[in-house]
Amino acid sequence: MTSVATPETTLGASTAEVCIAACADTYRDSGEILAHAVGIIPALGARLAKLTTAPEIVLSDGEAFFLSDPPMPGDPAAAAPAIEGWAPFRRVFDIVATGRRQSMMGASQIDRFGNQNISLIGDWARPTRQLIGVRGAPGNTANHRVDYWVARHSTRVFVEAVDMVSGVGNDRAREAGLPHHHLGVIVTNLAVLGYGADGIVTVLSVHPGVDPQTVTDSTGFALDATDAPLTRTPDAEELRLIREVLDPRGTRSREVAD
Repeated sequence: MTSVATPETTLGASTAEVCIAACADTYRDSGEILAHAVGIIPALGARLAKLTTAPEIVLSDGEAFFLSDPPMPGDPAAAAPAIEGWAPFRRVFDIVATGRRQSMMGASQIDRFGNQNISLIGDWARPTRQLIGVRGAPGNTANHRVDYWVARHSTRVFVEAVDMVSGVGNDRAREAGLPHHHLGVIVTNLAVLGYGADGIVTVLSVHPGVDPQTVTDSTGFALDATDAPLTRTPDAEELRLIREVLDPRGTRSREVAD
């Protein structure tokens, strides 16, 4: 089966806009949590969710202040978001430890169980590439829901085994008995991936216009996308918010180009 986009089904949505809507959908049932989104597409997804399906989520300015609304550069009549709270860096760890946070992180490597690597490429003793280190990945994956955003779905990212574990996958979480471990979805420029009952990555949907075989061929472990449905496309109001209110300058195309 080949997933083919049509103007009627996509409302003219770009791949970036489909990805933003998919990121927004991760917050539908989250309730009052602090949304942590790394990257342009994830950040726009969190802001879209705040304006539509998840008004209870809390957004920050990226540093210490909690905002009443997302920044809306395309709406000159909109007031600047009010500051409703303050959480210095030391307080963030309390929020993480109590599970009142949801992260969408990036990944340099992900394996079939959702183990994530953002630390290094190659052998630990002599890596060929030094990356950013584990950052908050261990604490995030041990304490609250974590989703991943991959702008370029490829066999370099989706690998049989990660070179180092930064974010804990489903297999290691079960072995360690982590009660609050929760991997959500992986949104990529080709598809939305999830996890089966066995904790292994599976295909939830393929983006409009993407051949399912491309998803399979772009993954470094077995992944069958044959019968996957199409990823939903943003409706007319969501497209208006993305294009006119949240991202009138089109920064979304910097991460995903059609």
